[in-house]
Amino acid sequence: MEKQKSDKSFQDDGKKNNNCHSEKNQKVKLPPSPAFLIVLMGSLGDVTRGLCLVSQIKACFPGSSITWLIEPKCKEVVTFHPQIDTLLVFDRPNWKQSLKDLFNTLRTSHFDCVLDLQRHFKSGFFSFLSGAPCRIGFHKKNAKEFNWLFNNNHIPYVYEYYPKLFHYLTFTEFLGCPRPESLDFGFSGPRLLLMAADVLSKVRRPFIAIVLGTTWVSKEWFFDSYARLIGDLLKETSLHVVMVDTMAKYDMACELEKKTQSSRLINLVGKTSILELAAVFKEASVGVGPDCGSAHISAAVKTPYVTLFGPTSPERTAPYGSEDLVVSVNMACAPCYKRKCPQKDTPCMRNITVEDVKEKIFQGLNRFNLSSQRLAGKDQSR
Repeated sequence: MEKQKSDKSFQDDGKKNNNCHSEKNQKVKLPPSPAFLIVLMGSLGDVTRGLCLVSQIKACFPGSSITWLIEPKCKEVVTFHPQIDTLLVFDRPNWKQSLKDLFNTLRTSHFDCVLDLQRHFKSGFFSFLSGAPCRIGFHKKNAKEFNWLFNNNHIPYVYEYYPKLFHYLTFTEFLGCPRPESLDFGFSGPRLLLMAADVLSKVRRPFIAIVLGTTWVSKEWFFDSYARLIGDLLKETSLHVVMVDTMAKYDMACELEKKTQSSRLINLVGKTSILELAAVFKEASVGVGPDCGSAHISAAVKTPYVTLFGPTSPERTAPYGSEDLVVSVNMACAPCYKRKCPQKDTPCMRNITVEDVKEKIFQGLNRFNLSSQRLAGKDQSR
């Protein structure tokens, strides 16, 4: 059965969204067809969430151009967006030559407006370097590393755990753009699935996509928990299970394969590019894993994602559309935002139970009437 996916409404005050910006609400004056520079070089999750601004800007400012300044690690996902006109890359390992090249490019590009979405010294520096007459950044109290000094316009202050996606949308509201009825991250249409046809040929639908790790040790769930979750899903449902992640988790994935011994467990760990990963999530019935970039890729392709939260805030970073699929435990120390837990065995992640995760997975499956894939005591693990 084809998945019926619905978008969350973003209508502002119940009014119908139109396709032009409101001069009444616009905080800055721009030419009719402005040249925008978006500066966001951060994590995959941040970049993915920021992509939703592109179509909104294009709708509000017909004839505008959008250039995105990125680092190589996320270049692939930004390049894929059909409405981004130009890509600039800051190659941090070769920063001296890259800085020289960017200085020349930024100064000759004549940008009208910069959206500095990263709020660090580096992004502020590039914003200032552009020479754009309008440079919009975060409020002083939300910025870091004196970022606010480099910009001459600032969005309003928000509280610490205000959802990051909505925080980004504040930039387009500052430009006078109305809240959209739904968000477009640039992954719609058949192009993504066509380019990932080879990877997708290795999986059978319907399936659950499981992410095995993150770049933060403190966000990681545990091998024994993953092993039990996978075993239970294979026994209690007729679904396939697809493991995904970077090559750093390849050995773990192989150990899970050996422990599970099921032909319905498919190992794609270390075998996908970012765009192929997006295609896998687009075809998945539901995704599950820790708070990481993959969670926001899943959200961008409109697949429910069960997020295991420990040291970070679900209120701030829960994937768009899957805010109700968060699994966390009540800990006095959370959210601590520490990459390495000072306590033994990371209790905020250790105390997340397989039962709680399964409950949210079935809740996600219910959105697409796939709960019928759940079996009553029949062993389908082979």
